[in-house]
Amino acid sequence: RGTQEIAVLAGLGVAALGGLSFAYIAQETFEGETRQIDEAWLLALRATGDPTDPIGPRWFELAVADITSLGGYAVLTLLVVAVAAYLLAIGKRPAAVLVVGAVVSGTVLSETLKLGFARPRPDLVAHLAEVQSGSFPSGHAMLSAITYLTLGALLARFHKQRAVKGVFLALAVIVTLMVGVSRVYLGVHWPTDVLAGWSLGAAWAALWWVIAGIAQPSDCSE
Repeated sequence: RGTQEIAVLAGLGVAALGGLSFAYIAQETFEGETRQIDEAWLLALRATGDPTDPIGPRWFELAVADITSLGGYAVLTLLVVAVAAYLLAIGKRPAAVLVVGAVVSGTVLSETLKLGFARPRPDLVAHLAEVQSGSFPSGHAMLSAITYLTLGALLARFHKQRAVKGVFLALAVIVTLMVGVSRVYLGVHWPTDVLAGWSLGAAWAALWWVIAGIAQPSDCSE
C-alpha cells in the first residue's frame, strides 16, 4: 500500500514538473527569448560556413536518419500494436489499455498543440528529413517520450530485480533522448521544440501511469 502511494506521488510529481517545464519553454519561446540559443545549437551541428552540411561523416548522417525513424508514426504504431497484442494475449488488459491510451491521446494532444502554436520549422539550415506539420512541440520527441517511457516503466514493473528495472528505464530514456537530438541534427526542429516535446511527453506518460496505477494497482505493480 505504502509503495503504491509513493509511486502515485512520484508520478504526479513528474507530471507536474513536466507540465510546468513545457509551459515555461512555450512562454520563453514565443516571447523570442530562446531564438539566440536555438540558432546557436542548430549552427553548432553544421559545418562552419555551410548550413547545408551537418557535422560528421556521411555514414553518421544516415545513422541519425535511421534513429529518428524510431520516433516516427509508422514505427511507433507497429510497436504499440505489437506490445498491446502481446499484453492482451497474456491477460494484461489494463496494461494494454495504458499503452494504447497514452500513445493515442498523446498523439492527439501533440497534433492539436502543433496547430495551435503554428511555429514554423527552422529556416536557418537545410532540412534533412521530410516534414509537413508545425514545429512546436516536436512530435517525435513527445511521442517517443510517451511510448518508450511508458513501455520502460511497464517492463520494469514486471521484474523484481532492481538492476533489470534500471536497464529497462535507462534504455527508454536513451532512445527518447536520441530521437529528440536527431530531430535537431537533421535541421527539422529547433532545440526548444525538442525540449518542450520531452517535457510534455514525460508528463503525459507519468499522468497515464498514475491513472492506471490507481485504477488497477495490482496489475501495474507486479
